Amino acid sequence: MKDAADAPLLSAKGLAIGWGGRLERRLSSGIDLELRGGDFAALVGPNGSGKSTLLRTLVGFQAPLSGEVSLCGKYVYRLTVEERSKRAACVFTDRYDSGYFTVFDIVAFGRYPYTDARNRLEARDLEAVTSAIAAVGLAALASRRFSELSDGERQKALIARAIAQDCPLLVLDEPTAFLDAPARVEVFHVARDLARSSGKAVVLSTHDIDHALRYADSLWLMDGLHRFSSGAPEDLATSGAIGRAFDGEGFRFDPRTGAFRSVEAGRSFAVELDAPAGVSRAWAERLVERLGLVVARHLHEGSEAIARVSIEEGEAGPLFSLREAGSGSRGSEAASYGELARLLADLAEARERTSK
Repeated sequence: MKDAADAPLLSAKGLAIGWGGRLERRLSSGIDLELRGGDFAALVGPNGSGKSTLLRTLVGFQAPLSGEVSLCGKYVYRLTVEERSKRAACVFTDRYDSGYFTVFDIVAFGRYPYTDARNRLEARDLEAVTSAIAAVGLAALASRRFSELSDGERQKALIARAIAQDCPLLVLDEPTAFLDAPARVEVFHVARDLARSSGKAVVLSTHDIDHALRYADSLWLMDGLHRFSSGAPEDLATSGAIGRAFDGEGFRFDPRTGAFRSVEAGRSFAVELDAPAGVSRAWAERLVERLGLVVARHLHEGSEAIARVSIEEGEAGPLFSLREAGSGSRGSEAASYGELARLLADLAEARERTSK
């Protein structure tokens, strides 16, 4: 028998989600999932796949069509609003009319489930608010009006409110949608650290698949047909599940790199890279793919090798030597990625002309 401490904070069995009523629309069914304290799950899927609907159903904002959802060991739809507010803190994509409230005021709303009838904040509440604001990097803006913030800063403030609520479960619906690249990484760091350092269960929906693969303990996937699957990020990446959910015309998920890359229609030209693994080679591979070419180890039917590029490390950066396939000459030299890109583009264009 498992210890009670090992019991999932959030679980669903045979869950069907969608909209009920006379014109019932069943979006997805047969969903089974578990999330324990200390776990960080990332929910990914194409637009319209049902990610937000699933999250809203899991926390009791939307009724299931069938199945069960348990939150901290209790059926979520038997909990009162007050009971749910002490078990799950949520940030959804709804817009807020903040009036004249400051960042501190907005974050302080997260403490109201614990205040008295007059909603007075005690010392521990003020400490929780201050700590949450600092956790998302908004300490310098604590006294600024919420309405004066950028979209990204507002999103951070709402995440801070959820952190201040201090619940066993934290649910974030696309929290990185309005954030710049460093801030997106910061949100994933905060989510992972909350799970690991405070033992909370964290689930975050996102379109940042690269970050989800890097930071999440488990991946929840809703595909374009509203089918749910879950597992370790590495399992879903290598099984083809991510590709089946996201691949489209002209691009596909590369399980080797964990990223999407373009796929040119028709015949592809390939480039062989002669260099050890490292930063220079990694960026050279990205350059080759950016030009619509193929790195030699990605050769497929219809691909034609057009060049071999050797990379040496110089004092000022990598040095490139390009030799055209079938040519006995020394080839061309490039002292920057920009020069290499121009040489490869010119070579591919010349090969394309001669092949017509």
